[in-house]
Amino acid sequence: MKVLSLVERKKEKKLKKYIVDNKEALYRFAYSYVHNEDDALDIVHDSICKSLANINTLKDTDSIKPWMYRIVSNCAIDYIRKNKKYVTSSEDIELDDLIGYDKYEDIDLQRALDLLPEKYRTIVILRYFEDMKIADIAKMLDENENTIKTRLYNALDKLKISISE
Repeated sequence: MKVLSLVERKKEKKLKKYIVDNKEALYRFAYSYVHNEDDALDIVHDSICKSLANINTLKDTDSIKPWMYRIVSNCAIDYIRKNKKYVTSSEDIELDDLIGYDKYEDIDLQRALDLLPEKYRTIVILRYFEDMKIADIAKMLDENENTIKTRLYNALDKLKISISE
C-alpha cells in the first residue's frame, strides 16, 4: 500500500469531494461518447480509479475539473478502441428505447453532434452541456485557447449546416 504525503492526502480529499459532487456530469460526459448506460458507468469507474491512483500528477487542485474530464475522455476513447468489434444488437437499441433514459430532448441535435468529428464534438459537449469555460477546455485538451475557440466556432457552423439540411 502506497503512503500518501500530506499534500497528496489533501488533493485526494478534494478530488473525492469533486467526484461525489459531479458524478452525474462525469456520467453524462462519458455517456456522450458511448451512448450506453452500462458502458458509461464502466468508463466513469475506470476514470475514478485512474484519477485516485495518479493523484500525484495533479499539479493544482484548482484544475481538478479539466484534469478529471481529460481522464474521463481518455478512458472513453480507450474503451471505444478496445470495444470496436462490439456491435450493438437491435434488441439493445429497442431496450434502450423502451427504458427511455438519457435521451437528449432534441434528437436532431444528437444526430448532428454524432456526425461531428471527435475534436469538435468534445469541445461542444464540454462548453454547452458541461458548462466548462474555454480556458478549462484548453487546459484539459492541452491546446491553445484560440485553437479551442476556432474549433468551437467551426463546430457550431457544421452543426448549423447539419441541422438545417
